This record gives sequence, structure tokens and C-alpha cells, in this order.
Amino acid sequence: MKIAIYGQYYQNSTEPIIRDIFVFLNANHVDLVIEETFLTLLYEKGILKKSYRTFTKSDDLEPDTDLMLSIGGDGTILRAALLVQDKGIPILGVNAGRLGFLAKVPKEDIDAFLQLVLDRKYSISERSLLQLQGSLPADSGVQTNFAVNEISVNRKDSASMITVDTFLNGEFLTSYWADGLIIATPTGSTGYSLSCGGPILTPAVAGFVITPLAPHNLNARPMVIPDSTQIRLRVSGRESQHLVSLDAQSFSVQNETELIIEKAAFTLKMIEFPEETFLKTLRKKLLWGEDKRN
Repeated sequence: MKIAIYGQYYQNSTEPIIRDIFVFLNANHVDLVIEETFLTLLYEKGILKKSYRTFTKSDDLEPDTDLMLSIGGDGTILRAALLVQDKGIPILGVNAGRLGFLAKVPKEDIDAFLQLVLDRKYSISERSLLQLQGSLPADSGVQTNFAVNEISVNRKDSASMITVDTFLNGEFLTSYWADGLIIATPTGSTGYSLSCGGPILTPAVAGFVITPLAPHNLNARPMVIPDSTQIRLRVSGRESQHLVSLDAQSFSVQNETELIIEKAAFTLKMIEFPEETFLKTLRKKLLWGEDKRN
């Protein structure tokens, strides 16, 4: 089996996790290729000493790579998705972070879950993505035009609200007066959108969520739409620019620029285990059932 590894290092809290992962994989003679920056850090910390092959970008990943192992939290998985892109390589997240809806492997049971991987006792969850049409600004610093969790527009340099004219399949929906607007995938429905009052969608739902941020028109509510919908946004406001964010990547856009958002032509593949289902994750992470009255 060939596994690509990408990770984030959180001071000393992830060191035992990383050591356990490499001890297990090396003991089982797994073919490893490691993201170059992460490997350099592990050398500097003295966690690893032997030589490994490396990759730095999506094109470096070989087609026969069985999966990418992401060590960190959900944010690390979003960065790993930028490396995988449309190659169809499944991602498995080891949760070295905190909340974590995507990072399925708990740090307490790393060996058991990695053994399931080697035995191929897992399933694949196909996650729909959002894509921003058109070319991104050359100076944006954004690597790709797709998002796993959400694409959002936000006010930039002012405390004043922005107005987001919103069209669905060419038909005018409404103008949101708000701090911004989130378009979230089912995967992203448990992230930024959820914290702003949006609904939770299970991963298999063929829909997207439109969630306004602190809307001035108080009757504006989150809305679920089919994922076949083309969404067109046009922002205006007191400032000349606003922010567009694709997950954690952000760049500035001139007001009145039309943004067209659609479902991406490819999906993100996530490794799932029967022991860690989406519903179990919801119960555990959101503490459902912890109330003694239940």
C-alpha cells in the first residue's frame, strides 16, 4: 500500500501521535511519501531520521497512491484537499485537533484504525464541492477555485454591511443586507454555516446551504437548495472591495463583480469506518444526549 502523508504540527501535542503513526506504518512496510514542508519540520523536531520520498504539489502525487493521511484537524484536511484536487485519492484524517467533524481517527485508537486501513475495511464517502467560475486574480494567492466547506463573501475594511444580490439559476432571489453570505456544502454545513445558524446536512444530501451572516433583514433565513443550482452573487457597499473566501483562502474583489458558484465536476473522497459514522460524530462532537433529561 502507498500512503501520502500531510500534517500540521501543534507544538508538542502532536508529537506522540506522529511517532505512533510512523512506527505502525514502518513496521507494516507501507510505502510512504511525505509532504516536503511537513517532513522538514519533523526532521527539525527530531521525530524522524530516515529518508523518505516527498511531494510538494498535486502533480507530484502518483496515480497509484492509495490514500492521503492527514494529521491535524479539519483545517488540515481542507489543505490536504488542495493537494489531492481532482486526482480521486481518498483522504483519511487523524484528529490531533479539537472539534473535528472530518478527522475521523481519534488519537487514542490510531493503531486499530490504521490496521483497518491496511485490511481495506473501510468505505468511501463522496463529498460534493463548490467551484467558483472564471479565473482568479493573479495576485490573489489562492491555489484553486474550489472549496470543500464553503464559499463566502464578507465585508472587508468597514463595519458597514454589504448588500449581496443573489440569483438562483438566473432568477432573482433577494438582496441580503448583512455582514456577508455563506454558500456551504453538506460537508461545510457543520462548519462556518452551522455557527451562523445554518442547518446540518448529512454528507449524502444533494444540496447546498445559503446562510446569511448577521442579516439586517431579520426575516432572512438559511435556505437549502439543490446542488444543481447555479448561484450568482453581486456585492455592493460603502467600500470599493469585499472579501471572497474559499474555505480558508481569501482574496479581495471589486464590488459589482459577478461571482458564479456551481457544484464542482469532481468530488472529494473521504475514508469512513463503521465505528465512526457521521451520526455518531454528531452525537459525540455536539454532545447530543449529554443532557440528563435525555
